[in-house]
Amino acid sequence: MKVLVGEDMTGGYGAADILHGCSIRVEAGEIVVIVGPNGAGKSTAMRAIFGMIDLSRGRVMLDDVDITGLSMRERVRRGMAFVPQTANVFAGMTVRENLEMGAFLRRDDVSETLASVLELFPILKDRLRQPAGELSGGQRQQVAVARALMTEPAVLMLDEPTAGVSPIVMDDLFDRIIGIRASGVAVLMVEQNAAQALSIADRGYVLVTGENRHTASGRELLADENVRRSFLGG
Repeated sequence: MKVLVGEDMTGGYGAADILHGCSIRVEAGEIVVIVGPNGAGKSTAMRAIFGMIDLSRGRVMLDDVDITGLSMRERVRRGMAFVPQTANVFAGMTVRENLEMGAFLRRDDVSETLASVLELFPILKDRLRQPAGELSGGQRQQVAVARALMTEPAVLMLDEPTAGVSPIVMDDLFDRIIGIRASGVAVLMVEQNAAQALSIADRGYVLVTGENRHTASGRELLADENVRRSFLGG
């Protein structure tokens, strides 16, 4: 069972630390959500765990192995996948080509994985020959997540997957994310739609100025009056 931990993470961009002792943990078959106000360090924490920024203190562990010094490519080899908020599809390529690009590190037959991904995202079945750049925002997000799943990750990391989509599309994406969890994949997600994300979360982290402010189950955080008043708009 994969367990991913960002432990006591301190770091940021250049000389400026954004994270200050932040810790995040996600296990197989869990949805873990990071929420908080703008500038809280949510996406920075995600990038630090994936190796996109250097830590001045702390470490990242995957199954009790310290991977802090590993490249992003090597983290993908070890079962991690990351979907950024923007520029997350190859607009000039077809949907099929995008999905095939997701399996670029694999040397085995990916046909079964492709079939299972299309079962999870059935709207893409009829659009395999369509350029990804012609799709709606919500459909492009589905392509981005589906492409990440082509690596057969143990841990799927999503940075603002519902940014800029309608409430109906957001609900549909969350349903797909629940389906991904049901397959045993660990899902770590940063979300601005905090209440909706916490409603499907096994555990949530509320970050403020790069520090852990609250940690509990999604249900407990939604029921916490202080959390609701301070971070969820009442």
